Amino acid sequence: MAGVALQCSAPWRLVKLRSLVRFSSIPSLKFHTTASPMMGATVEQFEQAKGKLSTLRNDPGNEVKLKIYALFKQATQGPCNTPKPGMLDFVNKAKWDAWKSLGAISQDEARQQYCNLIGSLVEAEGPSSAQEAASPVGSGATYKTLLVTTEDDITTIKLNRPAKKNAITTEMYSEMIAALEQAAKDQSVITVFTGAGDFYCSGNDLTNFQLKEGGVEEMARQGGELLRKYVRAYIDFPKPLVAVVNGPAVGISVTLLGLFDLVYATERATFHTPFSQLGQSAEGCSSYTFPKIMGTAKASEMLLFNKRLTAAQACELGLVTEVFPDSSFQSEVWTRLKAYAKLPRNSLAFSKQLIRSVEKERLYAVNDAEVECLIGRWMSDECFNAVMSFFQAKAKL
Repeated sequence: MAGVALQCSAPWRLVKLRSLVRFSSIPSLKFHTTASPMMGATVEQFEQAKGKLSTLRNDPGNEVKLKIYALFKQATQGPCNTPKPGMLDFVNKAKWDAWKSLGAISQDEARQQYCNLIGSLVEAEGPSSAQEAASPVGSGATYKTLLVTTEDDITTIKLNRPAKKNAITTEMYSEMIAALEQAAKDQSVITVFTGAGDFYCSGNDLTNFQLKEGGVEEMARQGGELLRKYVRAYIDFPKPLVAVVNGPAVGISVTLLGLFDLVYATERATFHTPFSQLGQSAEGCSSYTFPKIMGTAKASEMLLFNKRLTAAQACELGLVTEVFPDSSFQSEVWTRLKAYAKLPRNSLAFSKQLIRSVEKERLYAVNDAEVECLIGRWMSDECFNAVMSFFQAKAKL
């Protein structure tokens, strides 16, 4: 019979299989998959292991890939709870059997085994793979709230507050502006935004709205100028800009997507702009880009009435370029991005700038109008009361 394809999270994700049903001893792999007696791997370690998987040069074979798939599913979803595929559905049956074979081991233990297995694979490929590190952007550039690296002609800006769901602080805004400015000047071909952990970004850290010296007016003025500069950095960015949305996205992390050139999302991502719930208004040029992308009625559902979109809905409306299965999201997206980064650098940059030049002045004007509106909102009793209600509700949890 013709070979069938097994998808797995790695550059070699499509492999011909002629006899999956011959596998009889998946747990007997000669790798260090025994769980550590300590606590399971952290979410950050798990994310790092997922990233390392995409760097493997060699195909580890179908048996190992089934083990990787099973541990990933157990770590992210728990024990197998889906119906058994039919006997003739060879690929999905093999994947189901591998997941089912893990029994009731905990998600923490599965995460630890996943990290151990990926570590063994990387180590087996030798120093050139195990020790290859991405270089930091610029000369000595360091960030407290971001992980910024350049590798394979791609500069990656990763929001790095996973314990806070990558909520954006004022310090983080300043660091992202600096990272964008540096990425614009470096030798990379494309620039990618993504998040550490399970969230892409949960929007503004509402501690930004706590009163400081100078009172409400000064806080609103400073916040407005920072926001204006932040959004302008995206408008002016000269290279292709890609969002790799690895989980839920809220607020400004959603509204800015209209300024990206590509938006790739995992199937579990959601997109939410709850501005009216907090007495605020749209930003990130979304009052212009969203109606242009999805039409006025659908844009209003999001920006006025707080509608949360699934990844599939966001893709159907044009906000997202493509949606990927969560189990293969990282490998499929990064394989594609590495291929894009091999395209001529200047050709991509000039084409991007031609597309943006048509409406750059319009975007500047929209950004200014949105910022002025928000400054007024932040100084209003309505916004103050809405934010205070949020903090009170949160304190009761």
